Amino acid sequence: MTFKVGDRVVYPHHGAAVIKKKEKIEAFGEKREYLVLQMVHGELTLRVPVDKAEEVGMRPPISRSDVEDLFRLIGKRDVREPANWSRRFKNHQEKMKSGDVYQVAEVVRNLALREAGKGLSTAEKSMLERARGILVSELSFALDVTEDDALDKLNAGLQ
Repeated sequence: MTFKVGDRVVYPHHGAAVIKKKEKIEAFGEKREYLVLQMVHGELTLRVPVDKAEEVGMRPPISRSDVEDLFRLIGKRDVREPANWSRRFKNHQEKMKSGDVYQVAEVVRNLALREAGKGLSTAEKSMLERARGILVSELSFALDVTEDDALDKLNAGLQ
């Protein structure tokens, strides 16, 4: 897949971004072309080698029609997850690392349900906030709405 300046993309560990420019940089004795990504959240700017973009999991945001499937997933309440905290946490970490929006949505759903019921540890609260931020940034691109509106829709879907 070829990405170009102005494209909206999703970077797995940080969420939605816009490709601001391409630039050639010499590093470690070789010149490579990089995509410069401006993350939607915060002031973070990433440089991704053009030839490694797909390998690191960079992809276009989900489509509007995929959003319906995502909200169906979020709406499921019969969650099966390990009772053991460390196994559950590791399972959620692996889902976050995958960069797959559906797995990130599962993490948000599972942790939001647990927060409403039994409460979360500090580490799980932090993971929920990170996962929610990544998901909201992608939903805002997919639905072409502000992040606040995307967060409202997500929260409504979690009810």
